[in-house]
Amino acid sequence: MPDPLHSDPLNDELLELALEAARRAGTLLRDGRPADLGVASTKTSPIDVVTEMDLASEKLITGFLAEHRPDDGFLGEEGASVPGSSGVRWVIDPVDGTVNYLYGLPSWSVSIAAERDGETVVGVVAAPMRGETYQAVVGGGAFNNGERVHHRPAPPLSQALVATGFGYVAERRAGQAEVLRTLIPQVRDIRRGGSAAIDLCDVACGRVDAYYERGLNPWDLAAGVLIAREAGALTGGRPGQPASHELTVAAAPALFEQLQPLLDDLGAWHD
Repeated sequence: MPDPLHSDPLNDELLELALEAARRAGTLLRDGRPADLGVASTKTSPIDVVTEMDLASEKLITGFLAEHRPDDGFLGEEGASVPGSSGVRWVIDPVDGTVNYLYGLPSWSVSIAAERDGETVVGVVAAPMRGETYQAVVGGGAFNNGERVHHRPAPPLSQALVATGFGYVAERRAGQAEVLRTLIPQVRDIRRGGSAAIDLCDVACGRVDAYYERGLNPWDLAAGVLIAREAGALTGGRPGQPASHELTVAAAPALFEQLQPLLDDLGAWHD
């Protein structure tokens, strides 16, 4: 675990709160999923759904955090938006991988990040169906169930196992398919898991060599990007830019330096 001699008391507090909030939400989602789970609403398209459990999870998380830190801000996928006055903002995805959750597939997670003055300092991703919780504090390394993790040594691009994801709007999906058509002969293979937060943690744990996706929102990437970076991976967007809605890339440094410019040339950052 991180060296207590070099820890920051506020970051430690934020981490403990994030871990407990994610644990509670994960338990609710795992144990409380109704057999006839229905869709509460749709977002960008009929494929991009919100279930009743997304809403219940976000309410649980924001309620727990506000009880302990009432002056903090919130940014949540399902509508939580509070500016706060403490300089701390929580960025929350109450179910990352909602379609997986809806269908009873195991690759879904709860993602909670804490920002201080705009910098992500704490990230927690709980994947209850894996029995795993990933965590990182800025400068303190990345951990899975308390064990330190590190990215895989960078392979040649031709031997890289690359995770990705697709948007919900048909036009974006068509563009992403075209990028993939050109990319797939140049790598070992592609994986599409359905939870961006888990994909980023899989880079951190060495389960895939790289991950990229267009269209992520702050709640999709905030915790996972910190965890991947603290595991030694490089993260970013287009060359010279941070990970963003436009493009998110994470990989071991030597592989990142090959993959990022290739994705830029292929137009993975635009529809």
